[in-house]
Amino acid sequence: MAPDYLTYRFLKLVEESGLPPVRLHDLRHGAATMVLAAHVDLPVVQGQVGHASIVLTADTYTSVLPELHHRAAEATARLVISAARGTARKVRRGKCGWMTQV
Repeated sequence: MAPDYLTYRFLKLVEESGLPPVRLHDLRHGAATMVLAAHVDLPVVQGQVGHASIVLTADTYTSVLPELHHRAAEATARLVISAARGTARKVRRGKCGWMTQV
């Protein structure tokens, strides 16, 4: 199928559907954004969209998903809190050597 025909046919379908104007290329961006929102790793998205550089993929798509940054911050906080609790238990049990009386 010729790419020009596909683009033409897509535009006709959008027009007939009554949807706001959308380009065929916009579907690519929407799909990549949804894949990232579904927690798929960035290298997988990079492969799907065919970017040569993961930096391009990250710069293009992660900025539109602030919840990705929020989730990363929450996961990091959970990790730090978990590590702190584990260290506190060791200190209370006297397993750290340097500070056995708490």
